[in-house]
Amino acid sequence: MERDKCYALLTNGLLTEGVARTRAKRRDQNHPGGRLVFNCVRTVMTFAVEPEASARWWGELLDVPVKLDVSDTGAVYAWVEIGGIEVGFHSADDERNPRGGSPVVYWAVDDIDQARQRLLAAGCEHHRGPLTIEPGRQIAQLRDPFGTIIGIEGP
Repeated sequence: MERDKCYALLTNGLLTEGVARTRAKRRDQNHPGGRLVFNCVRTVMTFAVEPEASARWWGELLDVPVKLDVSDTGAVYAWVEIGGIEVGFHSADDERNPRGGSPVVYWAVDDIDQARQRLLAAGCEHHRGPLTIEPGRQIAQLRDPFGTIIGIEGP
């Protein structure tokens, strides 16, 4: 059932739970052992020069607590939980992941123009879009104050 809910979330609520379950069952039948390789996205890790500052900006923007882990070497990993997904901020370095190596994550929003304006007002900069992908579906990208590209998708 958890996989079905994840699938429904990933399709941006466009499918009913029954349709999502049927599609998940069909996919299960096409995979050895009846299992999918992926379920829901659980963690999205981005790389930042200032991971704690990046996480605190997100925490304040979304009014969620920031969690922090500092290793014995002083390396910082900070994260926030957004809709059941951990968004983590790890130190960027040439060995592990140079700046710009992170994927762009697109967050589903109810109103792309409203979400874009809120992000711009919070200190983001325009990066790309809004672009119409198909009727009723647009995407846009913004850069947060720490250089991470944020994708938003919605009507």
